[in-house]
Parts: sequence; C-alpha cells; structure tokens
Amino acid sequence: MTDAYIIGVDMIKFGRFPDRSVPNIGAEAALLALDDCGLSIHDMEALYCGNLGQASGMVGQRILQEIGQTGIPVVNVSNACATGATAFREGWTAIKAGLYDLVLCVGVEQMGRGLLGGGGGATGIPKEGLMGSGTMPAVFAEAGMEHASKYGTTFEQFAKVSVKNHHHSTLNPKAMYQIETPLETVMNAEMISYPNTKLMCSVNVDGSAAAVIASEAKVRELGLMDRAIKVRASILTSDPWQERDLVMPDVNSCTRKAAAAAYEMAGLGPDDIDLVELHDCFATAEILHYENLGLCGPGEAGRMIDQGEVALGGRIPVNVSGGLLSKGHPLGATGIANIYEVSTHLRGEAGKRQVKGARIGMTHVIGLGSACGIHILEKP
Repeated sequence: MTDAYIIGVDMIKFGRFPDRSVPNIGAEAALLALDDCGLSIHDMEALYCGNLGQASGMVGQRILQEIGQTGIPVVNVSNACATGATAFREGWTAIKAGLYDLVLCVGVEQMGRGLLGGGGGATGIPKEGLMGSGTMPAVFAEAGMEHASKYGTTFEQFAKVSVKNHHHSTLNPKAMYQIETPLETVMNAEMISYPNTKLMCSVNVDGSAAAVIASEAKVRELGLMDRAIKVRASILTSDPWQERDLVMPDVNSCTRKAAAAAYEMAGLGPDDIDLVELHDCFATAEILHYENLGLCGPGEAGRMIDQGEVALGGRIPVNVSGGLLSKGHPLGATGIANIYEVSTHLRGEAGKRQVKGARIGMTHVIGLGSACGIHILEKP
C-alpha cells in the first residue's frame, strides 16, 4: 500500500457566522486547503465531508456547488465530535487502498448555544434528571471527580488547564478567543458543573477546516514533498461494552484503545511525540487524556500541569492552538482543525506558538457515544 501525505491543509478563523450557510463556510476552508498545495477542485478525485448538524445532509455536494461540481464521488459522514477525524480517515483509507491519488476532506459545523446532550428526542423513560445528567458538562465533571477521588487531583489543577490553553490562544490568530484568563479568574467564573467553571468549558462556535491527502507517487510528481506531512497512523475506535455504561458513560476506554493501536501502527511510543492536539471539551477531559494517551503514568496528570510539562516550551506541549476551550469546538470541523494545527508546527510555520524542532505530532478527538479518532503525523 502507498503511504499517504497531507499536501494542503487550512482552516478558517473560528467564530459565529449567522449570515452564512454551512456549505459556504465549508467551501472557504476547502479553497484554502487547495490553495495551500496549488491545486483546484478539478484535480480532486473524491470528497469526504464531515458535518453533524445539517438534517438534510449532503453537505459535501452542496460545498461542490460553491466551488465546482466536477462529478466526483462524495461521502458525507457524521460521528459525533469525531466527525471531522472520521472524514479525514475515510480519505486516508481511499488513498492507502490505491483507489485515488488526490482527495479532499472537509469538516464544517454551525453551532447553537447552550449545553450539549441531555437526551434529545429519546423516547421512553428519560434518564435525564432521574439517573443524573447526560449533559456533557455533567458527564465530564463526573469523570473529573472520579479522577480526583482516585488520585487527589485538585480543582486548581483542573483550572490550570484552562489558564494554559487560553494563554496559548493569544498566539493563534485563528482562535475564536485570544484572551488571558488568570487562575483566579478561571476558578471564580460561573460554575457550570463542578469542577468545571464556564471558562473550563469548550466554546460553541462556527468553523471549518480542510485537508488534501495524496499518494506518495502523486506528491513526488507534484514536487510537494518538502511541505508534505506523512500520516503515520490513522485510527478510529468505539467503546467496548462495560457494565458502567448502563448508568454513566466511560470517557476513557475509547481513547486508551485508540492510542495503543495508533502507537502500534506508527511504530512509535508516547516519548516520540513532540506535540499533541487533544480533545479538551472540558478542562477535566484534558487532564484525563494525558493519561489515556500515555503521555504520563496513572495519577501523574496533575503533576504534569503543575510543572508546565504540557505548556508551550514544556516536555510535550498540548493544545498550543488554544484547544477547544479557546479556539472553539465546531463539532464537525474539530478533527481536521487539529490536523491543521499539528501540520503547521511540523512544517515550521506556526509563528509565535511554534513548537521548536517538532517532527512528530498527534491529534485526538472523542465523540461521546462513542467514537475516538487519533492521527499521528510526521515531518518527512
């Protein structure tokens, strides 16, 4: 099988665009990614589009109506917060299989405001309010408190995640918010679900990101190997059944399973990773995922945040983009936006937030329900 490379990748500045349509937002990122590698939609052999919220579907085809209807096959995917990563993986799979030499992958979302989860249109006896809360702030608060009970993780350590990521965002012009949030400000913000305050919750925003994936032969033919990023691993998992799932979702096993498979596919280990963009939907989640991804041992995540190991300039910087807490979390776009961030560092083009000497990076997203997507990327 051929190796697969990212040759074009970009994202729009995340924000709120009530006067624009989902296909229009997605089209902008698609054109940015095509421009990044000097190609056009006429060069693409397939399109893979990730979007969660459009009930009518066929967002990929509607993006083509904006940038050029060339008759190529279009695949639309929806996979919770792992939607963008799933679209990317579908494109990667097609390249690896030799079906195509050039594919375009787009993730796009327009988000509402307020809490995610809570049962939606479920029928029968509702769990919400009877067996606790299924809203995402409550689920990840409970997961954080489990960690605190087992390892002594403190409210202050969880809050330091938000301080770090908001600081990183001040260096990222494409983040929704670019503001410092001192520790006292984070801890004294409105409490949403203990220990997560409002400033420890991800931001519902509109956004899109896109990537062009190519076979090695095509990369060499186009003369683009100098900026191409090799995809060393692409993994998608779902949760194994556990008895606890009947009452409370497990936010850990899916990631642990995916991380183990990704390291095996890449032939690498956690110590080889230079930077990580992980799914910090809540500050508590980031702490958990340090351990789930093997960046530290069980119970060591609090120490990592205390000692600055995961900050820019630390041993393994995490969420230098500002993460979901500050950059924003448009569900269908997040997976590819993370890939854009890591690729930018591997190319040495991240400006003030550049992780020096970065050669290998990891991206991670988890959709509760369950789906986890992990990619390991390498500068050739």
